[in-house]
Amino acid sequence: MAEGVKARNKRGSIGAQWWSRRFIDLLESFADTGRLSRGRTYARKGRVSDLRVAPHEVTAKVQGSAPEPYEVALGIDAIGETDWRAVEKELASRAVFRARLLAGEMPPEIEWVFAELGLALFPGAASDLHLMCDCPDWGDPCKHAAAVLYLLAEAFDDDPFLILQWNGRGREQLLAALRRGAETGPDPLDLEDEPLTAAGFWAPPSGLARLRERPAAPPVPPGFVLQLAPPPPVKIRRRALTDVLAPVYEALAGQDSAGQDSAG
Repeated sequence: MAEGVKARNKRGSIGAQWWSRRFIDLLESFADTGRLSRGRTYARKGRVSDLRVAPHEVTAKVQGSAPEPYEVALGIDAIGETDWRAVEKELASRAVFRARLLAGEMPPEIEWVFAELGLALFPGAASDLHLMCDCPDWGDPCKHAAAVLYLLAEAFDDDPFLILQWNGRGREQLLAALRRGAETGPDPLDLEDEPLTAAGFWAPPSGLARLRERPAAPPVPPGFVLQLAPPPPVKIRRRALTDVLAPVYEALAGQDSAGQDSAG
């Protein structure tokens, strides 16, 4: 039997980055735990080979007890072209998302962008995954498909853009759309045609030279820094550190608001 790729993590959970952990956490929330456990064992023994990520489908071979390896395919529902253009437009309009993606990073808040558009970045239920294996086990997933899912999570660790590739958008196509958005930039301030003379340069604009009124920028929400900074690999009682700190920021923001009200 030719040895395949072995999972790097030899014990405990598989997946190091937030995006691969998110994928595995969702998977383990709805899949059969017994078959997932056997799949982890297969992944750690190097039973998976020829792992390939294509739009809407991941394929691999898994060596089981039979002489020939089993063929495995992991499918997800396609995100259509119209929806992808909406995602690209939204990502390009937000400087933080655009900068981090162009730098090769996957911002945690990217899930929000998909959710706001009624889309899902990760499969959240068994019905969102279409697992196929030519083994005789009718389990969903069988241990061979489970092994591929775990190795896929480690592939996501190495290249987060494989998540988007699986969802139907390759790295270069997405980054090209974001670069176009960066070159276009925000719309300029809408100025009227009346020229601004030197005599009136320091005077408040009036008449046709007046800028259109724009709404004030909303205040920064409590804990905004937790949304921007990469989440630290720290958990408190199995909860992410950012989840633990979020209520603290909310409470501090409330105290500050109350203090301002009493001072006024």
